[in-house]
Formats: sequence, C-alpha cells, structure tokens
Amino acid sequence: MSGQATRSTWRNWGRNVSARPAEIARPDSVEQVREIVLRAGRHGLAIKAIGSGHSFTPIASTDGIQVRLGESSGLLSTDRATGRVRAWAGTTLHALNHQLWAEGLALPNLGDIDAQTIAGAIGTGTHGTGSRFTGLASAVVGLRIVLADGSIVDCDASTEPELFAAGRIGLGALGIITDVTLQCVPAFHMLAVEEPGMLSTVQESLTDFCESADHVEFYWFPHTDRVLTKRNTRLPPDASQQPLARWRAWLDDELLSNQVFGALNWASSKVPGIVPSLNAISSRALAARAYTAPSYAVFASSRKVRFKEMEIAFPRAVLNEALSELVEMVRTSNLRLPFPVEVRCAAPDDVWLSTAYQQATGYIAIHQYYRMPHEAYFDGFAEIADRFGGRPHWGKLHNLDVQQLRQRVPALDDFIAVRDRVDPQRRFGNDYLERILGP
Repeated sequence: MSGQATRSTWRNWGRNVSARPAEIARPDSVEQVREIVLRAGRHGLAIKAIGSGHSFTPIASTDGIQVRLGESSGLLSTDRATGRVRAWAGTTLHALNHQLWAEGLALPNLGDIDAQTIAGAIGTGTHGTGSRFTGLASAVVGLRIVLADGSIVDCDASTEPELFAAGRIGLGALGIITDVTLQCVPAFHMLAVEEPGMLSTVQESLTDFCESADHVEFYWFPHTDRVLTKRNTRLPPDASQQPLARWRAWLDDELLSNQVFGALNWASSKVPGIVPSLNAISSRALAARAYTAPSYAVFASSRKVRFKEMEIAFPRAVLNEALSELVEMVRTSNLRLPFPVEVRCAAPDDVWLSTAYQQATGYIAIHQYYRMPHEAYFDGFAEIADRFGGRPHWGKLHNLDVQQLRQRVPALDDFIAVRDRVDPQRRFGNDYLERILGP
C-alpha cells in the first residue's frame, strides 16, 4: 500500500469538481482497505473511494483520505455454468468487458461510456437503454463492503439483505466496496443501425420508437429539427457478422466524433453565435451506417471531448411532453448549445436508488461543452424536471436536496435508515451527500 503525505489537487473528468485530499491511498487488498478505514476513524478523517472521476457531481470529493482502488483490478472468479463472476471493484468497465468476452460472457446492458470503474458505475446508478432491460445495478448479485467500523461484510439478497438493497446503488455513502459479484449472460453480438432523421418524426411515434429494437436511443441537435437515431438488436449466436470497416470506424468515431467535434466545440466557446449554423451543418453531415460487433463495442463509445452533463429520468408516459418542453425552452432562449441531447429508455427495476425504481422510464440527458457556461441551460431543464417529478442521475448535475428527493425517490428513507446504521458518524460523507441524504 502506498500513499502521499503532501496534498495534491484532484479533478474530475468534466473539470468542474476539484478536491485536495489530505492523503491518497492505493490499497491492493481488502485487508489494506480495512486498515485505511480504521486509521481514518482514529484520526477523525473523512474517507472516500474514487473511481475514474466520471461523475459531474462532487459525490466522491473529500479533503480527508482518498482511496484509489485501481491497484486491485480484474476478475477474482468466474463460473461459466451460472454466468456469475466476481470482480475487483476498481476494475474499469472497459477492462471488465474484454475479460468477460474472453470467458464467453457479457454484461446484459451497459451505458455509453466504459471508462468508469465497476464500483463507481453501480454506485451512481449507471444505466443503458432498452425498454425491456434494466440498469447495471440490476446485474449485481453480491457485494463485499468494508464498513466504517472496519468490518468486512459480504451481502446479497439473503445475507444482510437491507445492506445489499442499499449497496447496489450506494452513492459511496455506506462503505468501500472492494469486490462485486455480477450476473452475466452468454456473450452476444449486436446489429447496430444508425440513421439521421427528423425530431418531429421521432416524436410523432416515440412509444413505437422505444419498442423498435432491443436498445434504442437518439440524439437531437439543438437549434435544428434533426436527430441521429440508434437501434441496436441483440443477435443469436449463429447470426452472420457485418463488421464496420476499420477506415469507417476511424472516420466516424475518432475523426468526426472526437477530433472534428472537439474543434467545433472549441470554436463555439470562442464565438457562441456560430453554434446554430454549426449544428445544422453537423447534423446534415451524418450518414447512415449498419454493422455488427460484440455487445460492449456497440454499447460504449469513445468520448474525448469534455463536457458537463445533467440527466433526468421521467416516467415513460410523460417523456415526449418533457422533451417538447425542452425543445421549446431552447427555441425561445438565447442559449447556444453545441452538444446533442440524448434520449433513452429503460425497464422498471427493484433497486432502491435506481432512477427506474418501480417505473418504466425515459431519460433525457443534456450536455454542455466544459469551456462554456451551463447554468442557465441546466436550471431551465431543472424546472421542467420539477414539473414532471423527474429523478436525477446521482452522478450528474442537479440542484435537488433531501426534502425534494423524498417526493421523487420512494425508497430514499429506507436507504437513509441503512446509512444511519452502518455509518452513523458519516465517515464516508461529504457536502454533496449531506445535501441529498441529510446530515
């Protein structure tokens, strides 16, 4: 185990959160995590595990001990017969996906970024899309957590069930997760079909669109009526493969989606007035494509252009209305928005702090280039979320506090009760958690 006594500044990926922890610890075993937690208690220090820094909220910020779990990475065990695997919590989704594929396995659903650690992803409620599919936390069937008193607890649906119910999306508020047991599925390919279209056309039959493939989403380009739709269909094992040509993958996913898009956003930050014209050009330059690839390669995309993000989960029945209000807000404002708006859907689940808890859900995610002001845009979207009772993604920007969240998150008080039991002194707390969970 190593650490550093001198303070250094940590920044998240979006560059909107920074912290100066008193110490950075890099444990490589569960016992070392336990020793760090006990030492934090003896010295009255807060302690937070940090993943890849992909949260836009200060959920993992601390001026105490920052624990980096990346020293312990990879699979601990694999049971091909049941599809269950145990993985170190500090394993990135990118690494995990490749390791699972080598074992003939895959996660049943993923978000569109794979840079997060598995603990960070489940801890903030990372989800994907698909009207019949649930988020990543639903695949969690077991957790090992080091609690504030130093105890190492294994929990699942039958052992410490309340801790497990809270810990599947635990916000880093209950302890430090050291390893995760996941229910995987046999490895599968997907057919990805991407097509430009019109927002008005998609909205005319949004319910049908959400059911048109296993995993669907679309991106609306603000200041235009144009969208890019994505329909991903899970394939049987014997399906023929149509991989994307390497030159096309580089052109679309690296040159256009990252290098050119990054340059356009930088130009937008210097001359915001050009944004509507650039969006019109960018959206019309999109070309349809169809290809097959391993599931993880279709789910996740390379994201190199930094941004800030706010994502709200709406009851599916009001998704279209909420989207229409957002479109109207942008149309009647002076906002300049170079980043597309992302729309997805998900099935109901039973995870206490899931944004899809007990409701079919539609997601709207808004983004702003990290060098451009986001406050007016995000505040306006927050007002729309308030009108429809939208639930915030825990790792993305929002302005809600515990009293407001109680009206939208049915199991919040159940979660708080578990937190009161396992961390009464708030060893794993910080200002953000105090705002959303109470003191």
